[in-house]
Amino acid sequence: MGSFGSVGGGRGAERRPVRGIALDIGSSRTRAWAPGAGVFADVPSGPVRRGRVTDADSHLRLLRRLTAAAPGEGAHDTVVMLTHPVLAAPAEREAARRVVDGLGAVRVIAVDSARAAAAYAAPPGGGPLLVVDLGAQLTEVTLVVDGLVEDARLAEVGVDDVPESGRLPDTIAGTAADLVSDLWRHDSTGAVRGALRRGVLVTGGGALRMDVTGRLAHLLRARLRLASDPATSVVRGAGLMLASALRHPGGPLGRG
Repeated sequence: MGSFGSVGGGRGAERRPVRGIALDIGSSRTRAWAPGAGVFADVPSGPVRRGRVTDADSHLRLLRRLTAAAPGEGAHDTVVMLTHPVLAAPAEREAARRVVDGLGAVRVIAVDSARAAAAYAAPPGGGPLLVVDLGAQLTEVTLVVDGLVEDARLAEVGVDDVPESGRLPDTIAGTAADLVSDLWRHDSTGAVRGALRRGVLVTGGGALRMDVTGRLAHLLRARLRLASDPATSVVRGAGLMLASALRHPGGPLGRG
């Protein structure tokens, strides 16, 4: 099936069929992607708060159900590409990784959400990129330069925290704009200015709210770039990176 890659050594080594799964564990939704199938699961996250897994056992049960539903019947091994918030602390990343390790994966590859989104929806031509993730419980702004995170800011507020729709545009767009401004103040290279001229990549469920994105464009005085499906751009980008790792198991991503 399309979800099979291979693991193993170089020339002459045994190559075993492997199932690849990309996972984006968000504060509101957990999404899963597999080669040949695309996004095959988009379900409530459950025990996740501000991007942190708060009940490992419950979440492991959820991920096991998702893994069982993934394409790739007959695969010997599973490789997981796991996303995490850009500024997640090492302890938080390790906690999420331990949950995924409970799936019995032969390899877990971690990538931050901003680089994953950029892998899916970055405009062509290269250059610095600002990624604004308007999530359910987090707002993140990341400066990506040459494919690497140069700087980032995070606020623990998201679209789920503003139940009154009339306040949502000012609260969320204002928070994101403040984070961009702080990046700009600490940027001595001009990369933030260049990224604003290039266009700001906006992801997350909040990007589906035109009142929010319209207000953000006004505050930043910049063009916004929205992926075809902003809510799933992170897991789709992680999936593209996973597919590359499965094709080239000896590459930087493949070494996990």
